[in-house]
Amino acid sequence: MNNFRRGLAACALAGLAATAAAKEGADQYPNGAENWLAGALPPPGTYFLNYFGYYGGELRDGDGDKVPGADVNAWFDALRVVHVSEHRILGGNWGWYAILPLVAQEVSLGTTNSVSGLGDATFDPFVVSWHRGDWHWAVGMSINLPTGRYREGDPTQSIGANYWSVEPLFAVSYLNPEGWELSAKFMYNIKASNTDFRPAPGAPKMKYASGDELHLDYLAGKRFGPWGVGLSGYYLRQVTDDELDGQRLAANPGLWSAGRRGQVFAIGPSATYTNASGVHFIAQWQRETRVENRFGGDKFWFKAIVPL
Repeated sequence: MNNFRRGLAACALAGLAATAAAKEGADQYPNGAENWLAGALPPPGTYFLNYFGYYGGELRDGDGDKVPGADVNAWFDALRVVHVSEHRILGGNWGWYAILPLVAQEVSLGTTNSVSGLGDATFDPFVVSWHRGDWHWAVGMSINLPTGRYREGDPTQSIGANYWSVEPLFAVSYLNPEGWELSAKFMYNIKASNTDFRPAPGAPKMKYASGDELHLDYLAGKRFGPWGVGLSGYYLRQVTDDELDGQRLAANPGLWSAGRRGQVFAIGPSATYTNASGVHFIAQWQRETRVENRFGGDKFWFKAIVPL
């Protein structure tokens, strides 16, 4: 039974790749990554972004209580290239981006293992952005690829989610002349199934389908010359149930709620600085609260946006 319970938590650990966060289904998107200028894509050109940080958290059950002996500590570095072209679609600039995440993690779930390597990569071939007065917005369609390491039956040694997913998105920013900014990025994650899932080492393979999720990143801040301060974070709520071999997962008292639906809300301080060369630096801390059926803890970020 203990092996089976640990195995069922595989989906809580499989998605440490881009975010170094974990839950009952994989987080291939780095929640909280977009804040300042989330909807205000830059002028045509090519840009390099680096997201470096640390995440530490403890597994929470369906009641929000800690699961003893289940925790994660991870460092991550996500490398991203964004290109905005001169080509117009419906009056907006077409662009694309790609993200390659690297992770070093230590996971405890009955046993403790450390592993490092490539996580699940993301590619978005279709991003269109518009600008009108104080308002800036963009739409896109991200594709998450199962490129990260996955160890069947052992979530403590898995980094990738081992499934594809697609994520339509809408991002918007309001920037006024007084320096106030409100930004948000809205996403809906649609996941394929993991057909290599094993509830325990040596057990037969099963098909595990994590539920779809609605989530958003947000920021409210004020700029003072090249500096800016504010509050940023994210909210995620799973809107469909997890399924194992086509059957909805029932409640497991003291561990999971029925359907294994996860949720989390995070908030914390954020600061930004833009130098004379147009390089943006962002530092932030995000504290996770209202956590159910996933890991909850603290995430620390340092982000740089560099025009090439």
